[in-house]
Amino acid sequence: MPPLDWLRTFEAAARHENFTEAADELGLTQAAVSQQIRKLEAHFKITLFHRLARGVELTAEGDAYLPSVRSAIHALARSTEDLFGKKGSKVITIACPASIASLWLVPRLQWIIASRPKISLSVAAIHRPADYEAIKADIEIRFGNGKWEGKIATHLFSEVLSPICAPSLLVGVPEGKWQSLPCIRLAGRRSGWSEWAIEAKMSPPRKTAIRFDSFITALDAAKAGVGVLLASLPLSERALAQQEVVRLSPVELAMPIGNWLVRNPEVQMRAEVEELCRLISHSVASDLPF
Repeated sequence: MPPLDWLRTFEAAARHENFTEAADELGLTQAAVSQQIRKLEAHFKITLFHRLARGVELTAEGDAYLPSVRSAIHALARSTEDLFGKKGSKVITIACPASIASLWLVPRLQWIIASRPKISLSVAAIHRPADYEAIKADIEIRFGNGKWEGKIATHLFSEVLSPICAPSLLVGVPEGKWQSLPCIRLAGRRSGWSEWAIEAKMSPPRKTAIRFDSFITALDAAKAGVGVLLASLPLSERALAQQEVVRLSPVELAMPIGNWLVRNPEVQMRAEVEELCRLISHSVASDLPF
């Protein structure tokens, strides 16, 4: 077995794909990280990283070794916390995209906490996929196809898109002519107006009011009357229930990917974490008092 410090450095360097960023996380110099990686490679007599102009990239051997190293480090950290950490109620961390946290999870927290008032929660907002590895949460909510290497995923809800807008935006607009209104667009790789228009067999709105990189701000803009938003119906349920926005069409675009409750199988979860997973799953069907 190589020294544990070398393995921690290997895991951090692989996660960041950069020796300098790994050094910042571990409190080392870049030279120290590079030296530890060289010693680890010499120990195994293999090359673990390709050195690139900017950053590093795992070799096939390094990529194959990483899951075992990561699993062992996580298991050791969890066992240390369970045995020697602060006694009493432990905080359970949930990592999820900011839009899921604000628009889907928060409305359900009152019901979850009322069901198990002794559970202590910490919600961490995710802004990029790499943040999941950095935070190392007990529970994750991820958007995708449900397949993440080394993870157990339970389906929560599907993504369904349909146009919505503020009631005030429809004043003076002839019935069924909302396509003439400006539309709100979202940046990023996701299904949009063109795909929905094909499903609805109609022309998409042509005039763009404004583009956002966040669904939260896009929904706020729709509620303010800025334009028509092709919205996630699950994330807009509160705004629709409170009539801050209204649906403009019964046509829905069902996306092939959805939102999943994700956890690590190799780490034995505490009973309260198992219970929280169950509560989150059951909250999908709960009647929320909007």
